[in-house]
Amino acid sequence: MSNADIKQRFLFPDSDIRGEIVRLENTLAPALQQRGYPMAMEGLLSEAMAAVVLMAGTLKFRGRLSLQARGEGPVSLLLAESTHDNGVRGLVQHRKDDGQYHSLADMLGSNAIMALTIRPDEGRQYQGVVPLEGENLAACLAGYFNQSEQLPTRLWLAAGNGRAAGLLIQRLPEKVASAEDNALTWEHVTTLADTLTMEELLDLPVETVLHRLFHEQPPQLPAPDPVAFSCTCSREKVANTLISLGKEELQSILDEQEAVTISCDFCQSNETFDAVDLDQMIHALDNTDQ
Repeated sequence: MSNADIKQRFLFPDSDIRGEIVRLENTLAPALQQRGYPMAMEGLLSEAMAAVVLMAGTLKFRGRLSLQARGEGPVSLLLAESTHDNGVRGLVQHRKDDGQYHSLADMLGSNAIMALTIRPDEGRQYQGVVPLEGENLAACLAGYFNQSEQLPTRLWLAAGNGRAAGLLIQRLPEKVASAEDNALTWEHVTTLADTLTMEELLDLPVETVLHRLFHEQPPQLPAPDPVAFSCTCSREKVANTLISLGKEELQSILDEQEAVTISCDFCQSNETFDAVDLDQMIHALDNTDQ
């Protein structure tokens, strides 16, 4: 399996410490190509897409995990989503780019808010607010896990040249080892992980990264999972959105344009509805009202 688009879980023997490492390349292309994102925005989106794949792997659910941030700064919207089976997508909306950012808070500006939303296929949706107290995305997300989930968690994220990578290490509740032993293992492995450079995380094969860091205490490596770009848009969903506009708006579109083309913000695919399509929608709404 190629190292370009995978997620590798690893488990430290005789402890309750686990980790995951993700590499994205082909997966990023549909989200980044032909967008003209400024470098800082492209890097932020790439890191966010790596992060949601890592975080979705920490949850026992079938469904979707979303990271969303809004603010009044250069980045007005950041959105990245991953499914339980590692399908990921994302986008950034931005106002300007002066290139002078010292933290994530600088990019989001005033009145910024970030949240994680879990949407299970079955069951209730859950949303948690991510404190914007760290200098970068990795620090903010680690703070969320430490405070809200009460699970000590560290993240390292890197992005550049159309690629992204992420490393997550998490301490789970005691089941295998004692609290004292887990604390020692946690301190040891996170200290080692702190020696990793962002260039190494981004450029080296996954197996090489894990060997360099943890060769003295090699983790167990289950089979890696592939990661791929995945968008939920469809012609049916776009049609339902148009229908929700109502008869008057649809008739106005029909009179003025005779056709409408809707582009997906995530994958940039286009769906065109011609005069016949619009007329059928209007008649369907007429029948509904009767």
